[in-house]
Amino acid sequence: MTTDLYGHTALVTGGASGIGLATAMLLSERGADVAVLDLDPSGVGTSLRGFTADVADDESVRAAVEGAAEALGGIDILVNNAGIGAVGTVEDNPDEQWLRVLDVNVLGIVRTTRAALPYLRRSSRASVINTCSIAATAGLPQRALYSASKGAVLSLTLAMAADHLREGIRVNCVNPGTVDTPWVGRLLEATDDPASERAALNGRQPNGRLVTAKEVAAAIAYLASPAAASTTGTALAVDGGMAGLRLRPEPKP
Repeated sequence: MTTDLYGHTALVTGGASGIGLATAMLLSERGADVAVLDLDPSGVGTSLRGFTADVADDESVRAAVEGAAEALGGIDILVNNAGIGAVGTVEDNPDEQWLRVLDVNVLGIVRTTRAALPYLRRSSRASVINTCSIAATAGLPQRALYSASKGAVLSLTLAMAADHLREGIRVNCVNPGTVDTPWVGRLLEATDDPASERAALNGRQPNGRLVTAKEVAAAIAYLASPAAASTTGTALAVDGGMAGLRLRPEPKP
């Protein structure tokens, strides 16, 4: 395992499960001192520093970021990963749910980044990585609200990259395809035929399987690393080819 992040400090939101936990663990394995912000950070283990925060609450975020920065001795890397999902067409979700998802998925990034900027500005290797989605660039059925939130994350990433480039802060995002996370697992279990639904999700991606949380974490770690020093304003797809490939159907036997 490379130790290219030795001496770096990192803050990961939504870091107690799924992509966030995989990312926090990988950054730690590669040498970074890592703090996790989560509604319940109790399960992150002894190698990570856990801080309780709700990204939908500005006071909570500011207090947790300040505490994490003090414990870490600064912030070099911010991974804005916290987010929630939604299922339905544009007519299926009430206004309250629209406001809730946008509040967490978009304003959550705003609140956390805003609180971390004073520390990032003091770093000579500052990097922000936002967890976006294939839903930002491809029309997926039954994902109107979620797609709208992730489209905003993509645009926000580009705007942040432009605003903070001359401050020495790189801003990028990752666009995962369908990732085998606890949230996806719960969606599948709620269907009439989970096995068939999983097979359909596997088949939707050209490589024929779901993306793993560790694969997304590896992309985030790259964007945070010195190897990506000239990379900013970029959306890195981790989607098994879903965004760019159009394979012909395999011939039936």
